[in-house]
Amino acid sequence: MTIDTLAINEIITGDNVEIMRGIGDGVIDLTITSPPYDGLRTYNGYSFNFESVAKELYRIARGGGVVVWVVGDSTIKGSETGTSFKQALRFMEIGFRLHDTMIYQKNSYPFPPKNRYYQQFEYMFVFSKGAPSTSNLLRCDSKGLKRESTQRNANGTTSEFTSEGNSTRIRDNVWQVDVGYMRTTKDKYAYKHPAMFPEKLAEDHILSWSNPGNVIFDPFGGSGTTAKMAKLNNRNYVHIDISDEYNEIARQRVNDVITAKGDE
Repeated sequence: MTIDTLAINEIITGDNVEIMRGIGDGVIDLTITSPPYDGLRTYNGYSFNFESVAKELYRIARGGGVVVWVVGDSTIKGSETGTSFKQALRFMEIGFRLHDTMIYQKNSYPFPPKNRYYQQFEYMFVFSKGAPSTSNLLRCDSKGLKRESTQRNANGTTSEFTSEGNSTRIRDNVWQVDVGYMRTTKDKYAYKHPAMFPEKLAEDHILSWSNPGNVIFDPFGGSGTTAKMAKLNNRNYVHIDISDEYNEIARQRVNDVITAKGDE
């Protein structure tokens, strides 16, 4: 089975590894996903094989394709697991470049234990198969401020320079995202899913690492956030999730976009 015979722009129920094995080599432009990690959420009793998923993601990625892997760590017996770092290193061993290590900073967080600081972020590892073929870096308002910077040279000396205060500048790699009820998404029915991906986060990565018409993949599609934002931004999507309960939510969310676009 190749990408041409796979159900493009449909919500697919099944084991993601088995389905990925039916996708042709080098056909996915961008993967954006947040796997159920470290048992931090109850995911209808499902688990996944990280090793197989990572290898398949490398195989089906185009040359220059990007995988955005959003993950964090749980704390077990007083120690963080380090799952995020272990997975990042394994992706690199498989063949991916670690193009950027980004931070997804939330504006809300659970109650902390008494002996550590509030846990407010997750990692967004941006892997690429070779140099990224698409890099539409997002910009923000510079507020007219000049930016003074210092660069250390190879010989140990430093160089100082000042930007001229352009109206916009490239964003930082720490993204603050508004999360919580009716902030992660306005789709009230979607909150039946236990761990939704913020729409703004998915959209900004789609705009950064893909172009209209590209194929956006999520092997842990869940409530369909990646698929919805791909459709909203004129990309194609491949959504896989093992839970048909969650896929029904995803279908409704994508259909809402199709209906809204039809009304334009």
